[in-house]
Amino acid sequence: MVDQARARVMEMDFWQGEVSVQIMPGGLSNHSFLVEDHGLKYAVRIGDDRPEHAVYRYNEITVSQAAHEAGLSPALVHHEPGAMVFEYLADGRVTDAAALEQMDNMDRLVGTLGQCHLDLSDHLEVPGPMFWVFHLNRRYARIIMQHGDTDDGAFGGNSAPVLGRLMALNDELETAIGAITPVFCHNDLVAENILDDGVRFWLIDWEYGGWNDGLYDLACLAAHLDLGAEVADALLHRYLALCGRKINQTERRRFAAWKCAALIWAALWGGVGRMFANLDFDYAAYSRERIDLLERAVAVFREI
Repeated sequence: MVDQARARVMEMDFWQGEVSVQIMPGGLSNHSFLVEDHGLKYAVRIGDDRPEHAVYRYNEITVSQAAHEAGLSPALVHHEPGAMVFEYLADGRVTDAAALEQMDNMDRLVGTLGQCHLDLSDHLEVPGPMFWVFHLNRRYARIIMQHGDTDDGAFGGNSAPVLGRLMALNDELETAIGAITPVFCHNDLVAENILDDGVRFWLIDWEYGGWNDGLYDLACLAAHLDLGAEVADALLHRYLALCGRKINQTERRRFAAWKCAALIWAALWGGVGRMFANLDFDYAAYSRERIDLLERAVAVFREI
């Protein structure tokens, strides 16, 4: 599959001449390449619509353009069906938990998230979708039930009991969240989608961009990086202060609920991804890791 994606890159009309193409790490639903063309470097993503994940590239293109105009992302310089070409961030480094333990890094990242939630929607040319994770979780569970998992999958050959427990938790978390004030969010803030050039943070890969509670982005980041309790609490405190709100147990409980919901989504994403795999990736192991993180996150949620 990667050879076909590479050939697709080389056949694009955008290039000025012969190009060099290298595989880039990251990207679990598309192929990513670093392309050099006449001394200029580009990050190229190859991927078609993924209806099973409710991923449609026209939305990603529009949001990517708005994110660049808002100063959040590198420019999308070219797109054609199944392909997007971005400016390459040569100095961009993937974020990790250790980096966020440094308060200056945390402050910079919170500022970037605030900029996203407050400014990006002003640059959108379309309304943009709603990313309501609880509904998406139910949809994923139905797909897994309809297609069935295997004995060596994360949910097992008889997936109904596991999915039933996850959906009961999903309903509980949705009730705990309650009403929200939607802002435009990234909705997939894993480490690979947050790049630091030493001056500022950049957000990339907007395929799940949509309206949501701003705390979801924060919770997604904290959950996937498995941030320690003190670091996660400091992150929440800074974000709420930016929004003119004070940290309290109610906010902490909602934050904990969002973390659990994000991990359910990630675990189910892996289950569905395995059924429609287009990359050489261990989706079952990914789901199991997220379920392990979820068990710990639920314990924290229950204690608040």
